[in-house]
Amino acid sequence: MNSQHEMNTVLVTAYAKAPTGSAMYEIYKHAGIVLEVDPTNHSIVDAEFTFITDLAKDFIKRLVIGYNLSNGVDELVKRIEEHYFAPSVNSVIVALKAAHKRYFEKINQLENKK
Repeated sequence: MNSQHEMNTVLVTAYAKAPTGSAMYEIYKHAGIVLEVDPTNHSIVDAEFTFITDLAKDFIKRLVIGYNLSNGVDELVKRIEEHYFAPSVNSVIVALKAAHKRYFEKINQLENKK
């Protein structure tokens, strides 16, 4: 018996080139972001990033979880800039902006199909 449980969230991903010479570049070549979002209220419920250390992964995750994407991305970008001092900050921001754009493009497509 194949039973799927109901999914109430969506997953959105995006990538940006990692800064040359950084550990992230040497291992991954790109900064990747994966956001699990609740489309009923557009809040980020979980997140994952292609960082090297667990501390960096956990830190940036705590910065973004709970953020409501319908508020736009500028407030979240500002929060990242104020708290994350690393060579990859610009790559993270580019990936985040791309994920935000992709999320709303897909949500709008789904809404238009209804």
